Amino acid sequence: MASDSQRRFHSQTPPNAPSTATLFQSGGGSQVVQAAFARPPPSLRSTQSYHTLSESPYSSAGRTVSLQEQSISEKFSLSPDPSLWGATLAMNLEEPDDELHNPDPRRDRKNDRGGSVFTYRGLTNLGCLIFLAVGMVSLFAGYPMISYFTKQSLSNEGGFNIGGINASGQIPTMTNNYGLIDVDTPSSAHTYTSFADSSQWQLVFSDEFEVEGRTFWPGDDPYWEAVNLHYWQTNDLEWYYPDQVTTRNGSLEITLSEREMNNLSFTSGLISTWNKFCFTGGMVLASVSLPGTNDVSGLWPAVWSMGNLGRVGYGASLEGMWPYSYDACDVGTAPNQTINSAPAAAVTGNPVYQGVLAKEKSHPGPVHSDGTYVGRSAPEIDVFESQVTTEGQVSQSAQWAPMNHAYQWSNTSQNYKIPNPDVTQLNSYLGGVYQQSTSGVTNTNQSCYTQNSGCFSTYGYEYKPVFTQYISWITNDVVGWTLDAGALVADSVTEISDRPIPQEPMYLITNLGISENFQTVDFTNLIFPATMRIDWIRVYQPQGSINIGCDPKDFPTAAYINEYIEAYTNPNLTTWRNDFQQPFPKNNLTTGC
Repeated sequence: MASDSQRRFHSQTPPNAPSTATLFQSGGGSQVVQAAFARPPPSLRSTQSYHTLSESPYSSAGRTVSLQEQSISEKFSLSPDPSLWGATLAMNLEEPDDELHNPDPRRDRKNDRGGSVFTYRGLTNLGCLIFLAVGMVSLFAGYPMISYFTKQSLSNEGGFNIGGINASGQIPTMTNNYGLIDVDTPSSAHTYTSFADSSQWQLVFSDEFEVEGRTFWPGDDPYWEAVNLHYWQTNDLEWYYPDQVTTRNGSLEITLSEREMNNLSFTSGLISTWNKFCFTGGMVLASVSLPGTNDVSGLWPAVWSMGNLGRVGYGASLEGMWPYSYDACDVGTAPNQTINSAPAAAVTGNPVYQGVLAKEKSHPGPVHSDGTYVGRSAPEIDVFESQVTTEGQVSQSAQWAPMNHAYQWSNTSQNYKIPNPDVTQLNSYLGGVYQQSTSGVTNTNQSCYTQNSGCFSTYGYEYKPVFTQYISWITNDVVGWTLDAGALVADSVTEISDRPIPQEPMYLITNLGISENFQTVDFTNLIFPATMRIDWIRVYQPQGSINIGCDPKDFPTAAYINEYIEAYTNPNLTTWRNDFQQPFPKNNLTTGC
């Protein structure tokens, strides 16, 4: 290191000399900056260190500039000579950060040799890289494979178009359980084996009635609607009122009460899916606990179906429509099934009324290939009507028009089957002025009445429409009896043609009535209120032959109903001609079409 005599020193300016500190002083008058040369201090060790410009004893000299005239850069600029800054520049001066800049082989020997890669930080970094690599592989390779091997086949569960399903056939879980397939229907019930050919049929509609406290006023429910009217057609003793129908404890309840309403002594309920849910062909099953007991007669509970062109309880929509199932332009459509007093069998037999298969130019369609219209009507097929004779029974039937002579259908052994005659017999009732009936009477489970044990039995029917098919009725989960289409073939005596198994879109109806037209009413022993409970209702159709909807292309109803909407919404219009003041259609055989 150089000796003190070899070092170069700068003199320190006198205390009163100008310095850069004057740049930061304020006051009046003109101040100047003057450069000066430093003189060496008396001793290097005693040299004072200055940390800021304001503490520096050095002043500027050489040129004088007014502070007010100086620029910002001039005011705060430093001399290019560090010795003029007022800081100690001795090489041997120790400073606190010297160790950061001075190598020490002994101290730094460990770091100089290098360290281990297996540090916490290294392992963390390596783990992060492995995690990212596995994630990327799983995302682009693993996920597609997992999805492929774990995917489940989509099922449409019987839902087709109605209800808002998408193109893949999936059925959405709709808010408030408003889908065609009730979400409470067990998966085991999504298919059912046909009683006729053991093929698998598919669920297309179900209602399990699990939601508590449902109501059925117009607009309350997507599929069911209660009526508010008197069912005068069968001289019922009750007024049908929506409040008499609700859901409770997992079942639909229809209650018949001794409650006066509109000059009638009883109040009950009727609901239907008219113009909301319809089906063409299929199987209807209902799990029911019948009202009352098995040994007191008078109650008239029913589950049944009707063609959508006639609305239950609305007489104007039914006159001439119900219960026809016909597709021939012949005497069967004429008033009393006669033209010019012929045929004689119709004149001398029981009277019948005119079948209305079209309403002038507003025929709902469609047309045959030859340009003639397809016969349209409102047929009826009953799941059951319950009755009590010596024991509890159900009448399971279909109603027809036009009629055979004396209402006698062709009940040969080839045209119907009763698997167990000890349980089911043909009904002796064959019809009346407004209908012909094909009916079987089957004994019920005598415990399954709400005022007995309250158990449930399954009732239903299975059918395939058109001229060569059948209807089979089910009681207690077995077939009670089967009617083949051959039973309703052409009748040469009354000169009518074949009546097909109903081809119209059918809707569901359930009600609890009381009427002496149906059976003797035992007012002494009947206990009121009486309630029919329905655990569930389900509709199935053959896989690959799904046909649901109230306005199908081959049997449309919407345009016709909308044109004559008052007949379907005003229960006070009891007849088509007199009340609604609409004409019956013309006929090729009489007035020309």
